[in-house]
Amino acid sequence: METQTSVKTLELADIQAVIPHRYPFLLVDRVEILQEDKKAVGTKCVTGNEEFFQGHFPGHPIMPGVLIVEALAQTACVLMFVKPEFKGKIAYFLGIEEAKFRQPVKPGQVLKLQVEVLRMGSRAGKVKAEAYVQDTLVTEGILSFAIVDK
Repeated sequence: METQTSVKTLELADIQAVIPHRYPFLLVDRVEILQEDKKAVGTKCVTGNEEFFQGHFPGHPIMPGVLIVEALAQTACVLMFVKPEFKGKIAYFLGIEEAKFRQPVKPGQVLKLQVEVLRMGSRAGKVKAEAYVQDTLVTEGILSFAIVDK
């Protein structure tokens, strides 16, 4: 995972001002915008208190891969929707391509959610998304989405 100095950092309250997700479905704790309109890194501190660990899996808790993908998507939404022209908009998934789940994510680990814009328009976009634990790539894919009015 590459390291860069952030242009802007959004903490939890800032994130909630930009995207509509709330507990228990808000899956990103912090977002650093590395390049405006282009790159961001989100942080998700995975704790044993997450509701999904009750059933996934008892005695062997791992974070569901679809929730890692959702955390990546939320990071991309923060990167986009921090811009004033996207106020009042939300994103719907259109597709998930080339998704790979390389390592399990367990309680106590910190996910770094790296997104890079491949294409962005006023009605749709596509991002390259990678999730890391320390320097190990755990999940990756290409996410595409529609941008719609709330």
